[in-house]
Amino acid sequence: MREVRVFELEHSEPAAAWQVARPTIFKVISGNIWLTVEGEHEDHWLAAGESIELARGSVAWISAGQAGARFALASGSERKLPTLLLGWAMPAWLARRPGAV
Repeated sequence: MREVRVFELEHSEPAAAWQVARPTIFKVISGNIWLTVEGEHEDHWLAAGESIELARGSVAWISAGQAGARFALASGSERKLPTLLLGWAMPAWLARRPGAV
């Protein structure tokens, strides 16, 4: 079983820190997101359609670009969740366009 949550973040909101409890796929639905993972040397600027995997135990800081942003977090059992990097194919259940049924 997997869980998918959708969030909206406004530009005026302060950066938020997330402690990742289990491997999670972070996908931008609309807008732009600044994301940094504690311990990594580089930040990530993600646009609509881009994604990144967040490892269990990591702490991620996120903030929205000028227009705000919507993003999805998807997690499942650790042994079934594929490793995804920017530009790799998304599973069909997460790759659907916003509003698609």
